[in-house]
Amino acid sequence: MLKRLLIFLSILALGLLLYSAFVENIFSPRLSPKDSAEITLNDLNLKVEYNRPSKRERIVFGALVPFEKVWRTGANEATTFETNKDLMIEGILLKKGKYTIWTVPMEQSWKVMFNTKQYDWGVNEKMEPMWDPNYDALEIEVPTQQLDETVEKFTIAFDNKTGNLKLTMAWDNTLIEVPIEERSNTKS
Repeated sequence: MLKRLLIFLSILALGLLLYSAFVENIFSPRLSPKDSAEITLNDLNLKVEYNRPSKRERIVFGALVPFEKVWRTGANEATTFETNKDLMIEGILLKKGKYTIWTVPMEQSWKVMFNTKQYDWGVNEKMEPMWDPNYDALEIEVPTQQLDETVEKFTIAFDNKTGNLKLTMAWDNTLIEVPIEERSNTKS
């Protein structure tokens, strides 16, 4: 009896492995790989986790990513932003914590929303963003900048070259910058 059980379990395990390898393609690289951006300035720690879709000769903004519609800001899982300190973003307080980032790309500017709800995935089964505006902690609008060179993979980074910290997002020929300041603890 034990021998039959072991044979059955071995066949089942082999079947699951073959299914995973050939049907689910678990061993092939993701089309939109996971990535992260982090920065530490004194005792301020910021981190973004996101997925990086590729342009692959497609028209991105206005086509693959429609204008005037909420975008999950990457691919696959919802993009997350985490801060260990209260921040000021364009004069609006963003309390320390973990957020999801959602955007509305437009031709001349983007809306950027920091949302308190944590979502397992970026879209539902109808490919609609899972974003719930009732959980937005902050919404700003920033101008787009046109790049001379094409960015093949969607990229989120922190830029502090000039001493003015920015969260940047770039893809195709478009760049946006979200200005970030640590909230001062001193009272005037």
